Amino acid sequence: MSERDERDRRGQTSLKERPKTKRPRMYKVLLHNDDYTTQEWVVLVLKRFFKKNHAEATRLMLYVHHKGMAVVGTYPYDIADSKVKQVNDSSRAEGYPLLCTMEAD
Repeated sequence: MSERDERDRRGQTSLKERPKTKRPRMYKVLLHNDDYTTQEWVVLVLKRFFKKNHAEATRLMLYVHHKGMAVVGTYPYDIADSKVKQVNDSSRAEGYPLLCTMEAD
């Protein structure tokens, strides 16, 4: 019998279970359609803040345009919140009312 088995049998050594780490809650980042923001600006936002290539950004922009809203990414809270603020702030600075929001996944 090994030394460890002997200690375990006598109750001198106990193994602690490591608590399981929870995955962070995820949040969907949404872009909303409006009648004033240009399609070019929406494509630029998708490329700049969400790292979409031109084809994917164009596809998402058209989806937002026709359906009214699209999920453009899913992130932990802090990242989602930061992206929403970046999009809204940069859009206002350029004079566009583009609305970006987030909701729990």
